[in-house]
Amino acid sequence: MQVFLTGATGWVGAKVAADLIAAGHKVTGLARDAHKAQALIAAGGEVVSGTLDDHHLLFDAASRADAVIHTAFNHDFSRFADSCLQDSRAIEVMGEALAGSQRPLLVTSGLARIAEGRLATERDKPASRADFLRRSEQTAQALVARGVRAASVRLPPTVHGVGDHGFIPFLIALAKETGVSAWPGEGNNRWAAVHRLDAAKVYRLALESGVTQAVYHAVAEEGIAMREIAIAIGNKLGLPAESRDVDHFGWFATFAAADMAASSKQTQEILGWQPVERDLLTDLADAAW
Repeated sequence: MQVFLTGATGWVGAKVAADLIAAGHKVTGLARDAHKAQALIAAGGEVVSGTLDDHHLLFDAASRADAVIHTAFNHDFSRFADSCLQDSRAIEVMGEALAGSQRPLLVTSGLARIAEGRLATERDKPASRADFLRRSEQTAQALVARGVRAASVRLPPTVHGVGDHGFIPFLIALAKETGVSAWPGEGNNRWAAVHRLDAAKVYRLALESGVTQAVYHAVAEEGIAMREIAIAIGNKLGLPAESRDVDHFGWFATFAAADMAASSKQTQEILGWQPVERDLLTDLADAAW
């Protein structure tokens, strides 16, 4: 299968590319950083140099592919609204290239605000509150009526592994800065988690199975209490781990206090996917910071 992959040099996308290539698929990856693109070439992939704003390039690459996987997203939270619009428009453009062909499109979304207080499942609708700006999943589903076999892979709030540079490293940096590894309130809110090598397999297996579902959950651990995460960080850094008011977390406060637990039972049954990599707390205990 010839796969066009956005974010092919990113934290998740690089492992998706490697997994696809190892399984015998051909990967053409979108990359904006020439240096990082060398890793994709070395792995056996081809590179299309550009960004999500290069719509003609996206359309052309998607038109030539048997399938498209979209993992790219600009995580500059100072311009988050712009990034969300950029993301939606890129999905629309690639969907236009696939319309009427039944060639699959897998987009990446998240588990935030889907089902606070209980396990989110693949049957839950995506977050739709006005203040939830990212619309990856809704944009993909709007393409279904136009003959696009579109689906979403929902990632947990932490996709971990060696070199993690996502939300967990922010908590680590905050602990170093303030001298305490903190959790908000009682710290009972839960975060689902997955190792990025396990997450990568979900994308490939979804493609190989024919993308028969609207939503897949790349979730290995259903929910780890924020208190446990903070204690693990504190132990590693040799810092106290304590409760703090949400203001302690600054711009990250809402996210730090959110309950984002989720099940992947349906995904595991349909795809035959079994996560096998290390769990989050083991990664935190062994990480070199």
